[in-house]
Amino acid sequence: MNSFKDLAIARYSVRSYDKAPVEQEKIDRLLEVTRIAPTAKNQQPQRLLIVTDPEKLTLIDECTPCRYGAPLVFIVCYDATSCWVRPLDNENSGVVDASIVTTHLMFEAADIGLGSVWVMNFDAAMLRKLFKLPDNIVPVALLPVGYPASDAKPSPRHEASLSLSELLLS
Repeated sequence: MNSFKDLAIARYSVRSYDKAPVEQEKIDRLLEVTRIAPTAKNQQPQRLLIVTDPEKLTLIDECTPCRYGAPLVFIVCYDATSCWVRPLDNENSGVVDASIVTTHLMFEAADIGLGSVWVMNFDAAMLRKLFKLPDNIVPVALLPVGYPASDAKPSPRHEASLSLSELLLS
C-alpha cells in the first residue's frame, strides 16, 4: 500500500477465514497499535481480551453468529472507571475510545495481510457472563481476525458510500 487512502480502499469486512492461526508476532503488532491509539485526554480506558483457544472461541459463537470461523477474536472493551468525562454533560469517552482502538486494529490487520470484521451484533450480557467481565469493563466490539479464506470477498455494499453532498451538513 502506498498510502492510508489505498489501505482504506483495499480493506474490507472479511466474513470467511482460513483456519491457519495468526502468528504471535502479528498479534504483537496488533496489540502495539491498540496501546498507541489516541484516546480522550490520553486516559487509555481500552481493555482487550484476546481469544484464540478453540474452547473459548466456541464461547464467542454462543454470543454472536458473526465469528465467521476466525481463529482470533479481540474483545474490545473499556474500563468505565478510567474514561475521560466531558464536564458539560457528563458523557464518557469509553465507546469512542474503544472504537478508535478497534479501527486501529482493523487497519493494522489489513496492513499485515490479515482480514477482520467489526462485530457489534453480540449478546453483551452473555459475553460478560461467559468471560467473567467485571462490572466496570464494558464490551464495545468483537473483532474477528485471521487470514481471509480463498473465497473471501467484499460485500456487495462495500463500495457504497455517501456522496459528499449527503455527508456534509450545511
